[in-house]
Amino acid sequence: MALMIVEGCTACDACRPACPNEAISIGEIVYVIDALRCTECVGAEDEPQCKLACPADCIVQNPDFVESQEELLAKYSSLHG
Repeated sequence: MALMIVEGCTACDACRPACPNEAISIGEIVYVIDALRCTECVGAEDEPQCKLACPADCIVQNPDFVESQEELLAKYSSLHG
């Protein structure tokens, strides 16, 4: 399952450099996570680094992108070949 950033985002930029997949970018109002690049850090870390870095606690599961650990690992492998 990919992650997403909700309205509480303060655009502090703490999450963007923490992402090993470069899935986070500046959106129109808040930062956004590209679900096609987000692996919840599976393959790189034990837990999502953006969630650890976010002082506003506004990064949550994206219900539109439900993926298994295996699918997330395969996505990570395809991104980092």
